[in-house]
Amino acid sequence: MAGAVTGAVAGGAAVAAAAVVAFGGSSSAASAAHLSVTAGYIPRPLLTDEAAAYVTVTNSGGTAAELTSASSPLATYVTLHTSTGTTMRQVTALTVPPHGRLSLGLGADHLMLERLTHKPAVGETVPLTLHFAHAAPATVTVTVPVRPTTYQPGG
Repeated sequence: MAGAVTGAVAGGAAVAAAAVVAFGGSSSAASAAHLSVTAGYIPRPLLTDEAAAYVTVTNSGGTAAELTSASSPLATYVTLHTSTGTTMRQVTALTVPPHGRLSLGLGADHLMLERLTHKPAVGETVPLTLHFAHAAPATVTVTVPVRPTTYQPGG
């Protein structure tokens, strides 16, 4: 089953309910990927042309899901990146393991927003649409807040 939902993320926690979508190639709903997206934010960028975005995708289903792309009206391009030590590289997909989570964060996997339409201000909210690949593509749209450049979740 493919789905498209809209959720809001503010203050690092989901407003109302998390954006949730279930899909998979199996006829068994118990084994299908079942995703929720929470804890999103964008640190206010230092540069005027690019920014990073972070979210947590939780999969309570028994099938892995793949985040294959993202988009936002704030940027011409949104690319997926992984970081190891001081090396960052673009990747074609990030996996959300079954019964696990994909945590995008500082110094780790993240979304790179490139060619920004403007430099977002602290407190502004930005829509992000995440695209997941499976038998039928699924999208999840969340709205994330812009935080101060030095923001640390949980801190």
